[in-house]
Amino acid sequence: MEKVPKNIILIDKPKGITSFDCIRRLRPVLGVKKMGHAGTLDPLATGLMIIGVGKGGTRVLNEFSGLDKVYTAVAKLGERTTTGDEEGEVLERKTVEIDSKDAKEATLNLKGEQNLPVPLYSAIKKKGKPLYWYARRGLPVDIPLKKMVVKEIDFEGMYKENGITFIGFRVNVSAGTYIRSLVEELGRKLGVPATTSAIRRLNIGCHSVNEAGSLEDIEAGKVVFDLEF
Repeated sequence: MEKVPKNIILIDKPKGITSFDCIRRLRPVLGVKKMGHAGTLDPLATGLMIIGVGKGGTRVLNEFSGLDKVYTAVAKLGERTTTGDEEGEVLERKTVEIDSKDAKEATLNLKGEQNLPVPLYSAIKKKGKPLYWYARRGLPVDIPLKKMVVKEIDFEGMYKENGITFIGFRVNVSAGTYIRSLVEELGRKLGVPATTSAIRRLNIGCHSVNEAGSLEDIEAGKVVFDLEF
């Protein structure tokens, strides 16, 4: 495991806030305004974020942007939303009956390279504006396809809760892969609508969420970082 460079900190992002909210909370604690991060996590998602602090830290963030990432995720079957996860407006809902064997086969068949539609609520740009700009204004826009590579995937089981079917999986993907896109593709393979119920990022390259501090501990002064200005 490589040592974390100076002015780079690892945090375990909590659910319910944006990636930039993490930076807003860290600025007064660390006493530094110039900060950035390598790899956005949706508000629904939790897990590892790599944050650069000061000029030295933000300058090296590009070193992390192309690294593979490892996630665990939960797909909710029978529902399709505007955002591709449970944060969005429900566009379609139906009762589904899926065999566990079929669920496992479809999940494992996500492995490999494929071109998939990116989520409408994403920062991918079209005509100079991010897709979410169009989505928030209800404007039509062509959704681009993006190469996404699933290098390894493990089926972690299927379960039901209040009559709703969920599938859990763990995946190692190339940089730029959207888990929400993979979940929707899983639904297409099963012939049912699907949306993302949970995402947790475990690794970015060789760096693990087990090395990361929580925002609460950092704010309480329980975590000390190797910072140099």
